[in-house]
Amino acid sequence: MSIKAKLSFSISLIVAVILALNIIIFYLSTKSEIQAATEEKVRNIAKQISITLENSESAVQFMEDEIGEKLRAVSIAAQAQLDPDIANVTNEELVRLSRMLGVEHITLWQREGDDIIARRSSDPNEIDISSKNWDYWHAAFLQLFNDRQVTIKEGQKLEHFWSGPFNFADTDPSKIRKWGNYYDGTTNYMINPYVNAQALRDFSLTTGTDSLISKIVSDQRDLLEITGFDPQFFGKSPIIKLKKGMPVYNLDVRDIPFGAYTYKDAENDSLSIQQAIATDAPVTAKSSVNGLQLLKTFIPVKIDKTYVICITFDNDAIVEPLNRQLLMQTTISLGLIAMTMLFSYFIADFMLRGLNQILRKVNAIADGNFGEVITIRSKDELGLLASRVDTMGGNLLSYTTQLKDQAEELRSTKQYLESFVNHTSDAIHVTDLSGRVTQVNRAFEAMYGWSEEEIVGRPLGNVPDDYSGAHRELEATVLGGGSVTDYETVRYTKSGETIDLSITISPIRDEPGDIIAIASISRNITSRKQAEEMIRRSEKLSVVGQIAAGVAHEVRNPLTTLRGFVQLHKQTGSLSEAHLDVMIGELDQINMIVSEFLVFAKPQASRYQPVDVQSLISDVMVLLDSQAKMSNVQLTMVAEEGLPNVVGESNQLKQVFVNIMKNGMEAMAGGGELTVELGRGGGAVRLRFIDQGDGIAEEDLPRLGEPFFTKKENGNGLGLMVSQQIIAGHNGSIVFRSELGQGTCVEITLPSAG
Repeated sequence: MSIKAKLSFSISLIVAVILALNIIIFYLSTKSEIQAATEEKVRNIAKQISITLENSESAVQFMEDEIGEKLRAVSIAAQAQLDPDIANVTNEELVRLSRMLGVEHITLWQREGDDIIARRSSDPNEIDISSKNWDYWHAAFLQLFNDRQVTIKEGQKLEHFWSGPFNFADTDPSKIRKWGNYYDGTTNYMINPYVNAQALRDFSLTTGTDSLISKIVSDQRDLLEITGFDPQFFGKSPIIKLKKGMPVYNLDVRDIPFGAYTYKDAENDSLSIQQAIATDAPVTAKSSVNGLQLLKTFIPVKIDKTYVICITFDNDAIVEPLNRQLLMQTTISLGLIAMTMLFSYFIADFMLRGLNQILRKVNAIADGNFGEVITIRSKDELGLLASRVDTMGGNLLSYTTQLKDQAEELRSTKQYLESFVNHTSDAIHVTDLSGRVTQVNRAFEAMYGWSEEEIVGRPLGNVPDDYSGAHRELEATVLGGGSVTDYETVRYTKSGETIDLSITISPIRDEPGDIIAIASISRNITSRKQAEEMIRRSEKLSVVGQIAAGVAHEVRNPLTTLRGFVQLHKQTGSLSEAHLDVMIGELDQINMIVSEFLVFAKPQASRYQPVDVQSLISDVMVLLDSQAKMSNVQLTMVAEEGLPNVVGESNQLKQVFVNIMKNGMEAMAGGGELTVELGRGGGAVRLRFIDQGDGIAEEDLPRLGEPFFTKKENGNGLGLMVSQQIIAGHNGSIVFRSELGQGTCVEITLPSAG
């Protein structure tokens, strides 16, 4: 794509982005305004309905109370006209009395056991009906007969009188009636006058809440319906009673007390109703019913009880104006983008004429022609660029000459370095980051036996298995940016022989500083190692001679004693039992010295495995408990939680711990406390044996572990020497810290098992 096209496209893209942002901002702001207007409309509608509902229910309740008081007055008037014994009252008499008092009918109820039955009535359909299955109505009747008063929460309660809410009649389900019930104990029956209450039902439809809802819905194009929910009954199975074969809803247990519920989404609506009641705040939810996208808002309203008003809008009708505006904005924006692309293309062509001349100059420079001249003389950015390109051409000619001179110098330096590398006595080889050899010198070929043709491009692979772990650590160090100097190790030659080497490894970096290869310099130190081994053997012979002299000195003392007793026996012909005991003791001393010397001198075959040092210390404490009590010494162990195991031989470690703890106990002649502390330290398990003895002189500390060096009367110094050998065999360390009069601390460190 040419610069002209790119420039035209870039300008058009910028314009497109600006227009898109404008459309997005317009859409979001308009949507927010529509949402705010809808919410305000919902609040106003809910407020109107709440006020109307409260007024409507107050008016209905007032009319119900007025009718109830009238029915009580009728009951009292009827009682004055009737005989107190129901046996003396006829149905015809009740017909005349109801007409005279202006009520629809009068029924007389008698209590028979736990049932209350209508025995006389001006309505033949009422005679012999029972109230036993009338829920709280039956409870109210029983309270009137028992207490002359009604205490249930439903209905109107006056003195000796109770009137339930208007409802469909059992004897004529097509009619809505209001009943009154009077009983003061002076008769053997309850007087029950009732009137037609259809006017109360019609009030809500013509004047009350339903009327207001119908008007609001008809005035709002996008408002589909308003529904009043009673949370106490919504979502539950409706209570339907069969009266005269007709299914009838009880008016006092309706789940939809007002409004219509055409767009039903019962499951989601029930959840929204519960959420609105729980938060006491409006809840808005989107729904889809019969292919319509709905927006429902649920608003809790508290009057005499809690209702939830659901206002349902046609969501498509709400967003339709917004979508029309969005489409119009998009169409205009596309037209502007097309015009921008056209005009920007011509503008770019005009602006790039000078750039084409600069391009010709650059092409000439690329071909090696630095004499091309640009004719642009304007003072704008293109003119300045043309001037700088001319200057660049002159400079490139100068730089090209300098580069030729420097290239010649680099060739000379390269020859010098190659001569140095190939004539040094140290083997040099370079590997890439994947381990393949890229370069070797002549000393490498002579030392290892591989020629350059055999090894270049292949991994060297001459590291013995025992040294592979250490080799990986060296590589990690170098790849991490460090270097390795004079590291002594062992490598294979091409023939399979091993040679001792001192190697230096360094990273090779590129110009940005990234590591691109690894250079290794090897020096053969096999002859030096052999000389060092001869020196170590001489030192070992010297140590063996020293130990042998010590053993001879220690053994000679008991042998002198034995020789004296043998000479005495030769002269006298007999020895006393005490002399024999001394001889046996001296022989035991010789045996102990020789045994401990053999343990030190002869390596023991060991099977190392994970060892729980805390459990091992516990066993040693049990073993030494009797001796500790006899010596008035208290043994204490303090251990960290979750100590790791160590790798070792449990019997050898137990021998060390017994030796150290016995030394500590013997150091406390007057008794005291011997504490063993176990803890972690740098990937190892650390044990400290702390006694409260007399301590060790500073000048004696370096000699601890020497054969036959001891301050104990019956000691020979070989115990600590054996202990040090065992700990060294476990790759651990043993350190003594002590001051005279301050006790002694023996610290043993053993590597953890993992």
